Amino acid sequence: MAISGFLFLSWRIFELVITVPIVGMLAWFVHQYVKVNQLTPNYILILFIVSVLALAWIVFTLIAYLRARHDAIFVALIDLGFVGAFIGGVVVMRFIAGQDCGNLNAGVTTSGSYFNWGVNKTCAMLKASFALGIIDIIAFFVTFILALLVHRHHKNDDRTTVKREYRSSGSHNRRRSGSRDYRGSRDYNRPRSSGRSHHSSSRRHNNYYV
Repeated sequence: MAISGFLFLSWRIFELVITVPIVGMLAWFVHQYVKVNQLTPNYILILFIVSVLALAWIVFTLIAYLRARHDAIFVALIDLGFVGAFIGGVVVMRFIAGQDCGNLNAGVTTSGSYFNWGVNKTCAMLKASFALGIIDIIAFFVTFILALLVHRHHKNDDRTTVKREYRSSGSHNRRRSGSRDYRGSRDYNRPRSSGRSHHSSSRRHNNYYV
């Protein structure tokens, strides 16, 4: 396996690790909205659909890597498409980047001062999905470049294999033609004396009785 193929598989596994949490967290939001019979907001639904499709594509290319290697240019184009899709999902959810998901409550009571740190679960999950989506953009762009390198390397391997087969078939044909010419030359140079000897013997036999 070439270094480009090894790096491609490594980044694919990294994308799998990144995309699974996005699908899990956004699926929780979709389930909550479905449970109360409400429409899921677009900023959740778009990134969720893109993440589900990307996860299916990652699993497929990992399982069928040998087949995907032969169609590396097609894999590169699909990865580039996911780069654009994740950019769209992240742009729709960009409002969450400026949100503060932590709440710090401080106060003083008769027993002393206290500090209470709370985290908004909904905000934290959306912000995590937003950050992981940005990482997926970078990861899919990297696998786009690596798929092009795999295509280039595999193309060179195919050319080398074709050249070797052409050379071996050419040498085999030359051997067959050489052996055929050798046999033909032997047959041509072989003296044809059987017919002449029979004819001369018949003439001698007739002259004997005259």
